[in-house]
Amino acid sequence: MTDLETEITFKALSSLGYGGTFRETLDSFRLDNGDALTSDQRQLLDEEITRLQAEYDAQDYARNRLTEYPTIEECVHAILDDDLDALQVLRQAVKDKYPKP
Repeated sequence: MTDLETEITFKALSSLGYGGTFRETLDSFRLDNGDALTSDQRQLLDEEITRLQAEYDAQDYARNRLTEYPTIEECVHAILDDDLDALQVLRQAVKDKYPKP
């Protein structure tokens, strides 16, 4: 599993209230009582993982924007130098490059 897959899996397990442990794969997951997930529990978990992955994917534009938006220092300088129009042009270029879906 990638780090992201592991993070999403942990979130899914938590949101479903499944306490337990797993090592390297979800197949090794054991509930707190030592039992493996039932097929119904696994189906619910798979659905929750899919939902959380879609939620994560839908925010891709926002993560991309954050890396290219002007820094806080650039924003402060634009405010102090009364250059907000230029700052807005930079921000809009990033928004245009990474539009909301």
